[in-house]
Amino acid sequence: MRNRNNWLVVIILLVIFSLWIDLSKNITIENPATGEAIIDRDVDIKLGLDLRGGLQALLKADVPDDVVITAEELENAKNILMNRANLLGVSEITMQTAGDRRIVAEFPGITNPEEVVATLKKTALLEFVDMGSAPLPEGTIIETDFGKAVATQGVPDATDTSQPAVYHTVMTGADLETAAVSRTQVGQYQIAFTLTSDGAQIFSDYTSTHVGQFLAIVLDKQIVSAPRIESSITGGEGVVSGNFTQEAAQNLAIQLRSGALPIPIKVVESRTVGPTLGEESVRKSVLAGSIGLSVVILFMAIYYRTPGLIADLALICYAIFSLMLFKLIPVVLTLPGIAGFILSVGMAVDANVLIFERLKEELRAGRNLRQAIDLAWSRAWPSIRDSNTATLITCLILFVFGNTFGASMVKGFSITLALGVGVSLFTAIIVTRTFLHTLLDGIKLDEHPRWFGL
Repeated sequence: MRNRNNWLVVIILLVIFSLWIDLSKNITIENPATGEAIIDRDVDIKLGLDLRGGLQALLKADVPDDVVITAEELENAKNILMNRANLLGVSEITMQTAGDRRIVAEFPGITNPEEVVATLKKTALLEFVDMGSAPLPEGTIIETDFGKAVATQGVPDATDTSQPAVYHTVMTGADLETAAVSRTQVGQYQIAFTLTSDGAQIFSDYTSTHVGQFLAIVLDKQIVSAPRIESSITGGEGVVSGNFTQEAAQNLAIQLRSGALPIPIKVVESRTVGPTLGEESVRKSVLAGSIGLSVVILFMAIYYRTPGLIADLALICYAIFSLMLFKLIPVVLTLPGIAGFILSVGMAVDANVLIFERLKEELRAGRNLRQAIDLAWSRAWPSIRDSNTATLITCLILFVFGNTFGASMVKGFSITLALGVGVSLFTAIIVTRTFLHTLLDGIKLDEHPRWFGL
């Protein structure tokens, strides 16, 4: 009895907490002493591309088919693309590698797909290149020795036209620590950067020995600017200046902060999903879920009488707990994801059906109500365990499939179904059993057999 009362307290507290999360769009907990927010989190429901509208893009490594791309390179490229999109302010992004050279990207709710695609596919390789005493104009495309097997030290001889000029890269953007947009005294936009300790040392050594010469700032092999070194720069800070608009400067700073892609990427296909379709899908999904839940609740109440009504109460707890988990994790809901959740409702009822059928058998065998409840649970448990384990294994297979081939809809279905199965096990084994003992242990079965469908 003590154990049952403890579980009842846990369930009540969990229901209160879940309702708080379910009814909130943002949760904030402040430190009463300082007034500062300890927790400040957005817990609004996250809708996927098919429900909210937005952009879906298929990206592919822009290299010949015979060039081998490692899984690590593709994963790094995906992470950098995620960082770039996040810095653009695009939220709730999903990106998955598909095969050995493709990435599937989804951006729900965006309004500027062209800007997102353009920013994502830039390699943003920043180089500081030694130009000697003869700088080239801004916008000139040059060849550098960065990444070549044999580096060409120094500045190429301008009189030697037999070989294309290859300029020496002093350092790259990999030595950058921060990059942010700033403005000059006359209002021009520039990117102010700071270097890592290693980069600061390289920069200091180079500028100390090349005063009066030109150091070009090169982005993707194109000269952005070529300032003259007036004095040694030892503080590990500098600026990238040029004829930037505010948007161009912001995009460049984003690319520099998020790093250079390890492999070039091209957009193979992109499509925009309108929000109107999403709104209609949400409306129909909510209607379908409401009808399904109502039919299940009605069936349990009519067929199993009092235990069925208690199971319906546990089913409502199941819905409250599931929504709380979806908002906290958070789970990005798609149409297949909602289908997985609705299917898990059936799994939750399935466990109760097994238990209640065993309960009837035990009551007919002459057990008292308390014994019948415990025996029904213990004897139905192996079937419940095996069926739900099989479902969870299927969810794992679907998740791996969706993750491997970039099928986000399949992945979303597997996640919501697995979460629903886990919550349904808790509500069927713990919540329903606790409610039954709490509400029915004092009832005399022989006085009310019809309450149990006998």
